[in-house]
Amino acid sequence: MKKIHTIRRYVPLCAGMLMLFSSCEHKDLCFDHDPHATKSEVRIEAEYEKEWQYTHEGSTDWKNYPTWQESFGMEYNTLRPGMPDGLRVQVYNTDGSDDIINIAPEGDVVYMRPGEHSLLFYNNDTEYIVFDEMQSFASAKATTRSRTRSSYLGNSLMDTKSENTVNQPDMLYGSYMESYVAERSIETDVTPVTMHPLVFTYLVRYEFSHGVEYVSLARGALAGMAQAVWLNSGQTSEEAATVLYDCTVEDFGARALVRSFGIPGFPNEHYGTRAERKYGLNLEVRLKNGKIKSFDFDVTDQVAAQPQGGVIVVKGIEISDKEGTEGGSGFDVDVEDWGDYEDIELPLWQQQLCWQVAATTRQWKWPRTQKPSVSHHLLTRAPVLQTLTSLILQPLKCTVGEVMLKFSTNKR
Repeated sequence: MKKIHTIRRYVPLCAGMLMLFSSCEHKDLCFDHDPHATKSEVRIEAEYEKEWQYTHEGSTDWKNYPTWQESFGMEYNTLRPGMPDGLRVQVYNTDGSDDIINIAPEGDVVYMRPGEHSLLFYNNDTEYIVFDEMQSFASAKATTRSRTRSSYLGNSLMDTKSENTVNQPDMLYGSYMESYVAERSIETDVTPVTMHPLVFTYLVRYEFSHGVEYVSLARGALAGMAQAVWLNSGQTSEEAATVLYDCTVEDFGARALVRSFGIPGFPNEHYGTRAERKYGLNLEVRLKNGKIKSFDFDVTDQVAAQPQGGVIVVKGIEISDKEGTEGGSGFDVDVEDWGDYEDIELPLWQQQLCWQVAATTRQWKWPRTQKPSVSHHLLTRAPVLQTLTSLILQPLKCTVGEVMLKFSTNKR
């Protein structure tokens, strides 16, 4: 009797549990339970604007330029960027959190919590791009890693020689949806996304009038480019940087395909009416006799008319026979690389510290009678900063004085 009584006592409990379990098969009753909640299933279908430049008013329409092959030795379409290897969806939720979802470049099905979100799209296969302040869609931006060149001390035709020197950015696409409402549904919502280019290409041609036969190696620098781009709008930062790159030696001189974010502060409703910026081009060549020669050019008019990629041409470059043959025949030295003058790519922590050093030293007032390369000021004004700077410079094989000469604005 006792066993029967005990069983009877548990019958209501068992019945209740059965009712509970059976109710969980009913989505209406379990809708808000996280393990069983219906999630919003969204199919992202991505298309890419594979453009390497945009034509703006007053500039050459390169897309319809009739003699590409004859003028540049290539076709316009060969410069178009390709499809990236992957796509990232960054989902910003109303509670301040965010989710990162990596999918195939052409898109895929993603799952979101029901409710309103802001969506940021960008390719995730970059090597030199640095994504910064990604905690908010309003502040999310891309910049690129620092690159140093000990022989480059700035462009003599620019107003400043203190711009940060950086790597070319990788090809970057972006898109943004300010508001997307994910709804509970058993059907998949198809969402088309157009990925816009955020990095552009300049075809740079250095045309020699004499002496190209003496050139073994060539590299360049494009000053005045935007240092960063905001991912949600495509607008570039006001801060400028100098992009360093290598060139190929051609029968006409040297050539490079230079990627950048475009010019600073663009697009902007005040573009064309504000104070003009300057843009400079540099060419550095190593001759076959081992000597190094540098040229600076003002390309302000060309770049201002082409804020997002295009063609830059400088002409009349000369290497005299004396320069080309001095120290020997001009063809005897085996010059395969830049030797001690190789470019150095900085790790991210060194990049940030160098920029901080540059920002700090630009605020100092240098004596009129001295060049701003004197390390005495580092030692007397900021010994800790001098120590940190030395840690950076040790692997770079350059001195504090050389960095100070490079980074200080020397405004007197």
